[in-house]
Formats: sequence, C-alpha cells, structure tokens
Amino acid sequence: MGGRNLPTKGKFRTIASSENACDMLSLTPQSVPSLERPEILTIGTDVRTLFTPSRSPFYAILHRVDVGIVIDLEPARTEDPALSIAGALQSQKLAVRAISHLQSLPGGDTKLLCDTVVESVRELTGYDRVMVYKFHEDEHGEVVAESKRSDLEPYIGLHYPATDIPQASWFLFKKNRVRMIVDCHATLVWVVQDESLMQPLCLVGSTLRAPHGFHAQYMANMGSIASLTLAVIINGNDEEAIGGQTSMRPWGLVVGHHTSAQSIPFPLRYACEFLMQAFGLQLNMELQLASQLSEKHVLRTQTLLHDMLLRDSPTGIVTQSPSIMDLVRCDGAAIYYQGNYYPLGVTPTEAQTKDIAEWLLAYHGDSTGLSTDSLADAGYPGAASLGDAVCGMAVAYNY
Repeated sequence: MGGRNLPTKGKFRTIASSENACDMLSLTPQSVPSLERPEILTIGTDVRTLFTPSRSPFYAILHRVDVGIVIDLEPARTEDPALSIAGALQSQKLAVRAISHLQSLPGGDTKLLCDTVVESVRELTGYDRVMVYKFHEDEHGEVVAESKRSDLEPYIGLHYPATDIPQASWFLFKKNRVRMIVDCHATLVWVVQDESLMQPLCLVGSTLRAPHGFHAQYMANMGSIASLTLAVIINGNDEEAIGGQTSMRPWGLVVGHHTSAQSIPFPLRYACEFLMQAFGLQLNMELQLASQLSEKHVLRTQTLLHDMLLRDSPTGIVTQSPSIMDLVRCDGAAIYYQGNYYPLGVTPTEAQTKDIAEWLLAYHGDSTGLSTDSLADAGYPGAASLGDAVCGMAVAYNY
C-alpha cells in the first residue's frame, strides 16, 4: 500500500500516533481518518489534503514502512494560497520559471549554475541564507555558492567536516530528498506506540520528524532557527551501475537557513524539489562536459611528458610546463637523473630524497616502484625526520 497504490478510502488500525494527535485532529488515536477528498488537492503521488472533523485542513504526506503507512499531518493555514489547486499550480509555475532560467545559462560555467540556483531558492522560500554545499571525495563539504541577507556573515568557501554537514546521509537521499526544520528549539512531541510493535517506529522518511539533538545544537551555533535541506543528485560512475541501470549518487545539498522560525508549505517544498531535479540534470551535463575536457587535457599532457622521456630529457617532467604535477595529484615531485636532483613543489631535501632512493633500492629493488600513503608504515626508518610536509609518496625508477 505505497506509491501510486496508496488507498484513498478505508479504515485502518492505528498502531502509533504522536501525543498531540488528539488535540490537533479532534480525533482519538483509534479513529484513523480516510482520505476521502483527494480532489481538494493532489500534488504528488503520496500527498493529499485532509479535512478533519474540526474542519482544520492538513497536508497528509504518506509513505510506507515495514509495519504500515506513516501519515505526516502537516497543518495547512487556511489563508495559505497554496492550499488551493490554483495556489499549488502557482508554486509549480514559479519553479518552472526558475528552471527555465537555469536552462538558459551559458554552458561550461558550474559556478554560475550554482549561484543562480541559490538565488532562485531564496526567491522561492524567503530564507535569510541559501547555500550550495558540494561534497568532496572524503565526504567533507564546501560552500561553493551563497545568497544571503546583506548583514549576515558570509559562509562562501568554508569547509565542513563530513560529520558537521547538515543531513548529509543516505537517508535524506533515499527516503525524502527535502528536509524542513521549522524551529530547532521547538518542544519535542513523542510518539506513542502500540505494545505489539517490537521496535521503535522508523521515522527516517518522515518530513515532520524532529532534528537530532546534536543537529539542533549545530543549527543554534550557526544562528539558524529554521532550515530547509534539498538533496542534489547526479548520475553515478559506471562502476556503480547495477544491472545495467544508471546509478545515482549525492553531489551535495542546497541548504536554506533562517534566523527565526520559518515554515514552507508543502506545495512550495515540492516545487523546490522539482527545481532540484532540474538542477541535478543540468549540473550532471556540466560535470560530464568538464570530465571530457579533463580527459582530453590528461591525454595531451601524457603525450607531452612521454615525448620528454623518449627524447632522453626526463628532467623536463619537473622543469618544464606542463609538468608531472599537471598529471598526478600531488604536492611535489622530484627526479634524480645522472646524479643531479631536480625538485618541484613540496619535497624532501636533496639529502632526504637520496636517502629514500637508497632505501628503495635496498629493500624494494626487485620492483619498478612503490606507492604508499605512509612511509612510516612502509618501513622507511627516516620517516619521522620528514616532518609534517611529507607523509606518503609514489615512486617509479629505471635502471
């Protein structure tokens, strides 16, 4: 009973409900409302508008879990224009206009694309600050674009450890790609469960679940009372594909912060999610183009460096441009040739490099090189004397 097959009529047994359900719905927990009026508003596969006996309107946001169907009942303000079909369509029109703007941008400029999307999301939602977090390979995040209120401190360029990135988990991407926190200081509302449930109800996919304590503190530390987190998904690598199907992976987040409590109605959040899907597609095309250009650059550089070696002028790979550092991601490179030392970038001293070379010949002379991220772990006795500047290395040598 999930997705397009979610029921619109029928009665079911309540096995868990929030402590405030009775007061908010004017119902007993055993009186499960049936969604008999989906014609009032149908904005997505699993969202309806529900009118309770108190005549208060709620957005009913449904998703399936292993023990049944979780219904998030989000109060809808009667004055909210998005509550009407016309209002919902207006939210979609705003998103379509923002998408058209993204698609009209000149290609080859990922920064401009990110700058435009934060402006669009801020215009749609009214948040004080909207940022784009980009995930790096080690899963830490960097703020690469920002639109903010003029009196706020800029966060552009800041890096955050993976543990500090708000909602940076696969749960966000797999369960619900939009996460709103209205007020990080709001009093927690507990869920009362039926005794038949053997474990706590899974609320990972719930749009109204409370933030974890450490995340609420994280928000407070940043001076943010409310937030909206939108996942940015792009195509994965070919190696990640399963059964010939293109895999998806998280590229980053678009995050809105507000210095006071802020609630974005569901139709507008849905419009933002629609915008994120278009942004992800556009971003994916830009990244593929950049990857193709990078591959061409690598091939050209490989050819040039290879020619230097063939012409018996190997020192050129560190003394000329392009150099080996344009091909290999490293902090420094050095070459010993005919008894002379040629360094580039951050390297050990000549004496240290010579000592490393002698150690390699003595203990790894039967191979063509060595690659390690820790010289100490590789057994090099002089590793401690290299200090903090040098840790690991990749070595190739020719007799």
